Amino acid sequence: MFMLDAACCRLRALELRDVDLLYVWENDVEVWRVSGSTQPISYERLRGFVEEQSYDIYATRQMRLVVECEGVAVGTVDILEFDPQNLRFGVGVLIYGDEHRRRGYARAALDAVERYGREVLGVRQIWASVAADNAPSIALFEGLGYERCAVRRDWLRRGSSYVDLYDYQLIFE
Repeated sequence: MFMLDAACCRLRALELRDVDLLYVWENDVEVWRVSGSTQPISYERLRGFVEEQSYDIYATRQMRLVVECEGVAVGTVDILEFDPQNLRFGVGVLIYGDEHRRRGYARAALDAVERYGREVLGVRQIWASVAADNAPSIALFEGLGYERCAVRRDWLRRGSSYVDLYDYQLIFE
């Protein structure tokens, strides 16, 4: 089983036993607000997604890892749009449930993914997109040294209004 140790948690590969958890997390409308989802996802589709994750990141261009603390899955971290030509990928993190948030899991997970990106994949940069109304994620990425490089104005609809989307980059010299 693939694992990455982090400061207060570990990252491991998705397993079929995670489908039940993913089904709850992915179908929580509160998560949709940050994930960009607009409709429920089926159990079978999630099962297929987990099975696909066993393929090489060079084939799928993505990887989802489970953030685990003391044997309990507390969230996921995603590597998105891996680009081996330009040596970069995007990242997204979800720590599910108030009881697991603000304990350093997201920071530790992103640190571990950064190490993996640099040491295993040899990437030069990691990027993230964060809604302007997501203050905890803005503080997280800025605290990790990500620099805001762009603002997409009125990018995300929130009911009858719109919110900007901030793009961040972490570039390794």
